[in-house]
Amino acid sequence: MSTKTDLSTAYRMLKSPNIKTRKRALKILHDFRKNKIKRV
Repeated sequence: MSTKTDLSTAYRMLKSPNIKTRKRALKILHDFRKNKIKRV
């Protein structure tokens, strides 16, 4: 199972009632933010 890992998908997944999905979305957002800081 592969999930989309772009930012817009992650924000949409946060609205899901499923806990696993929301945790996965938070992880994606966290990784995006971490990488953004590293790049700058």
